[in-house]
Amino acid sequence: MLALVGALVAGAPAAAPSPWAAHVRAVTAVPGTPGSATALSGYAIRSTAEVGDAAAVVSAPGYRTTGWHPAGPRSTVLAALVAEGRHPDPFYSTDQQRIPAAEFSVPWWFRAEFTVDDTAARTYLDFSGVVSAADVFVNGKQIATAAAVAGAYTRHEIDVTGLVRAGANAVAFRISPNNPRKHLTMGWLDWLQPPPDENMGIVRDVLVRRGGPVALRDAHVLTRLALPSLATADLTVKAQVRNESADAVTATVSGAIGSDDGTSIALHRDVPLGAHETRTVVFTPADTPELHLVSPRVWWPAAMGPQHLYALDLAVTVPGAGTGAGAGAVSDRARHGFGIRSVQAPLNKDGARQYSVNGKPLLIRGAGWSPDELLRWDPVYTEDRLAYARDLGLNTLRLEGHLEQDEFFDLADRYGILTLPGWQCCTKWEGEVNGTEAGDSWTEADHPVARASMAAEAARLRDHPSVVSFLIGSDYAPDAEIEKGYVDALKAADWPTPVIPAASAKSAPLTGPSGMRMPGPYDWVPPGYWYDKREGGATGFNSETSAGPDVPTLDTLRRMMSPAELTALWKDPAAPQYHRSPSRTYATLELYDDALSARYGAPASLEDYVAKAQLAQYENVRAQYEAYARNATDASKPSTGVVYWMFNSGWTSLHWQLVDRFLDQGGAYFGAKKANEPLHIQYSYDDRTVAVVNRRAAPVSGLTARVTLFNTDGTQKYDRTVTGLGVGGDGAKAVALTLPATVDGLSTTHLARLVLTDAAGREVSRNVYWLSTRRDVLDYDESDWWHTPTTAYADLTGLRSMAQASVSATATTTVGPGSPATSTTTVTVRNTGTGGTPALLTDLHLVDAKDTPVLPVRWSDNQISLWPGESATLTATYRTADLHGSAPHIRLTGWNTPTATLPAPR
Repeated sequence: MLALVGALVAGAPAAAPSPWAAHVRAVTAVPGTPGSATALSGYAIRSTAEVGDAAAVVSAPGYRTTGWHPAGPRSTVLAALVAEGRHPDPFYSTDQQRIPAAEFSVPWWFRAEFTVDDTAARTYLDFSGVVSAADVFVNGKQIATAAAVAGAYTRHEIDVTGLVRAGANAVAFRISPNNPRKHLTMGWLDWLQPPPDENMGIVRDVLVRRGGPVALRDAHVLTRLALPSLATADLTVKAQVRNESADAVTATVSGAIGSDDGTSIALHRDVPLGAHETRTVVFTPADTPELHLVSPRVWWPAAMGPQHLYALDLAVTVPGAGTGAGAGAVSDRARHGFGIRSVQAPLNKDGARQYSVNGKPLLIRGAGWSPDELLRWDPVYTEDRLAYARDLGLNTLRLEGHLEQDEFFDLADRYGILTLPGWQCCTKWEGEVNGTEAGDSWTEADHPVARASMAAEAARLRDHPSVVSFLIGSDYAPDAEIEKGYVDALKAADWPTPVIPAASAKSAPLTGPSGMRMPGPYDWVPPGYWYDKREGGATGFNSETSAGPDVPTLDTLRRMMSPAELTALWKDPAAPQYHRSPSRTYATLELYDDALSARYGAPASLEDYVAKAQLAQYENVRAQYEAYARNATDASKPSTGVVYWMFNSGWTSLHWQLVDRFLDQGGAYFGAKKANEPLHIQYSYDDRTVAVVNRRAAPVSGLTARVTLFNTDGTQKYDRTVTGLGVGGDGAKAVALTLPATVDGLSTTHLARLVLTDAAGREVSRNVYWLSTRRDVLDYDESDWWHTPTTAYADLTGLRSMAQASVSATATTTVGPGSPATSTTTVTVRNTGTGGTPALLTDLHLVDAKDTPVLPVRWSDNQISLWPGESATLTATYRTADLHGSAPHIRLTGWNTPTATLPAPR
């Protein structure tokens, strides 16, 4: 529930109405309060090809912006134009191709105005997120050039006190076109069809800061946690104080560290400063004993413990107001949160990176995160996806190159989701080292931009407990010069967690071997592939890997593709698929479709194709996570981490996603959710063992495992029960039994039902597999970076002959308290058949009265398989408002059950 209360929203529309549509002249009122930081509320934007006026005129207060376009405070050019309705929805069909790229080949103006009541306070512009570079002007004067304001991640603070006037003020950015192959910005590679503007714009807040004569900057907290006891922690607080005046002054830095239990630690220090002097103020347990904490409130990843957070609140005051010793006026403030935790990631004896948090090793169960393709920021939509990640049992998200907004990391801290941010492959970021891949070689001008980017991101991310590393390389490690620039910047920022040279099996002179690998695959392989300790199989730390395509639900497909495209999707495997990837390697779904037809039978319709895709994706994603979990405690070549590529797409996609653009959930989602459940019974494709994996902290005893094999008509052919099972905690496994190599009378296609019950006889894990006596055969000698060929396929075509199952369901809904209000629909599903045929992969969708999915939603379980007489009670939790006044309904479908819809009355 924590993941959903206040966290659910229907999938963000591709072309949401612009909040600035009613007016182009965006004006922000900026208070004079020292220590305030006010984000510009929006912009008027226009192509320089359509603006003949000089920069001094454009950037003057009161300039008329008739014919300009409205843009939000964090916006690319294309995002603004789509919101305004000038261009079609780039998320539907091939409509993105209708947007002329030439429109974005020249610079664009981003112009805003802000007002101040007085000029007594100092004023600064503070910004990053300019894609790709900008000349900056305030009130008709240029304050920075595009050579200085270059790179998406460099941060700039410019003192504009001398230019600001009482009343209206204007700021204008002349944004240069972006090219991720030539600039240290961001790009999309083979993830999705890149937007024609290449994300040109300003995608983070531009802040107008006000302050007094002494500025407070770079406040942060270093934590040292006692291991393994966790009994104490030492905090060190650092901040820079900068005298902006020409007079000597004694400033006072004071404030507090607050805990989420209501306790507080006071901080106080007088700091003498000469004219224009900058000093670093440091508070340590030696001078402030309260910074030595006993029984600290420790931050843990999700499922390992609570996510306790602290808050630092500092102010610098100078004489001039108030009474009493040390009294003065506030000149500046700093506030932000942090967590107390320890992260270590040494290399194990096999050279693999092994993460531990607070002294407890953990298997990284991750996926790759994508922002919106147009870099639109929607905090509720973002929180919904993080809630889904937690619901899936994931503990980590990797951010390659697209380093999200501050709020993203705040949410990750709160949800306990670890993050692995880092630079992007195959662009300018690796142009110096990536051989024949995309990305220009560096010039001398690129090195300071890279160092400044690293310094800015290190300072921004260092106090977030969810951030457990920074990857300074991806496919390639940086060379010695680039690495030194990064490492020096990280050290100067007091970076507290491991620095990883690459996501691939590369090394760098200072940071050494990566301990990670990325051998793929990125396209279809069979489920058994994951159990082999070679290529992308379950050994070591695989930083990006999956079986490629993830065909979404039929509801989503009909929202994103034209009827003609939907026909080609199931009828023509060789057809180029625009919604897969711009890469020639992934241009079609032919490899995936060939396997689907060979294993399940050729599709007879779009509905049949999608149904088979959900079966295939469920079994494959489940196998990937299960294999890495099973091998995590092996004595030889254990698995230490896996990052499914990817968690989501920033677009409407057929490619690399556990959850689709609209937050609908299919086989890939529920396969991952099943594999990552806290106490889990699972089957191994390689050696036929049945194991129990326990991700809870405490060991469990008194378990009973029952394994039954059935022909597809429900005839039971094997049944064994093992009692008295025990399994340790923290990812330990226990093997319950090994299935025989052959079973008399077992059909080629058959089903395995695994049920785990606790000491009280309660079912705690159920897992159903569809298997074949014919195994998939892999040709490892022909492996390449993106897949391993399959030369023979498992025969699962027997599933087509399964008789129809009779399934009934009842549903009721309750509305809970809270803001936003949540509803819970409880559904009891029963197989009412009298024969032996199970209802395979029964899917429940929460829909409104018009049969439209209500999204997002958290199901306790879904895509379940029931034998005659069996029943299951499931719950769906969602925001009441997402029904839009409709009554809730449940749509029930399944592999061998007819579709039915039933009301879920309140």
